[in-house]
Amino acid sequence: MSNATHVFEAPPEGCAADWTQDQRFNDYSGEDHATWVTLYERQMQVLKGRAHPAFFKGLDALDLHGRGVPDFEAMSDRLEALTGWRVVAVPGLVPDAVFFEHLANRRFCAGRFIRKADQLDYLQEPDVFHDVFGHVPLLCDPVFADYMVEYGKGGLRAAGQGQLANLARLYWYTVEFGLIETAEGLRILGAGIVSSASESRFCLESASPHRVAFDLERVMRTLYRIDDFQQIYFVIPSLQALLDATLADFSALYERLARLPDIPITALQPTDRVITCGDQAHAAARDA
Repeated sequence: MSNATHVFEAPPEGCAADWTQDQRFNDYSGEDHATWVTLYERQMQVLKGRAHPAFFKGLDALDLHGRGVPDFEAMSDRLEALTGWRVVAVPGLVPDAVFFEHLANRRFCAGRFIRKADQLDYLQEPDVFHDVFGHVPLLCDPVFADYMVEYGKGGLRAAGQGQLANLARLYWYTVEFGLIETAEGLRILGAGIVSSASESRFCLESASPHRVAFDLERVMRTLYRIDDFQQIYFVIPSLQALLDATLADFSALYERLARLPDIPITALQPTDRVITCGDQAHAAARDA
């Protein structure tokens, strides 16, 4: 789920009515596969001791190692055997309703294009490396896989209640930029972090950002930025706790949110369990 403007208003030529298309695996060039290998090798050097153990288990289960862009069909066959999910190729960012419908039916949308060699560090629109390397390994975990289904179902309900902005924040601060508690300390959960070498270090080691214990209402009230490292990260106690939080009826929560102001990115609340009070130096230097 993204705040970026959708590239298309209707499925472009070559797409089915549900916006899916053939991955065209054989169209990837040697340069495309080399870019995947470069990104993969760089991230694996950074993620050891930083990413959640379920991420590494998923890489192994799907054989998602650094040999080039994965074939969605072969990868999906392994994934479906584990948690019932499949990965489907889409032409880019798709409408929210389409995205939610796929999630609710255990289909993860992934762009098929891969960034160029001179774009390794930042892309405005997620590519196949972000979508597959960042997101798909965790779909091998049954609890996280169920969370994504419930999020998709919740998205379909929220669309009819005018609450997509609040729900988008939940996705942003968990699926894309969540941290999680483990017996060994804080670890990375979010795909936006896992697929970024620099933010993989920043989110855990920098003194700049706040790190605050996850609270559903707090998260859904909190603004976020899409153009730089996060200024606040929410720390999830466990995957099961994350799933449990999404199983409740959000109707009463949405009613409260409608009466409450948004919380600025840098603002800590009296009810927060603050794990790290950041000095916000990175953002201050950027905005100076």
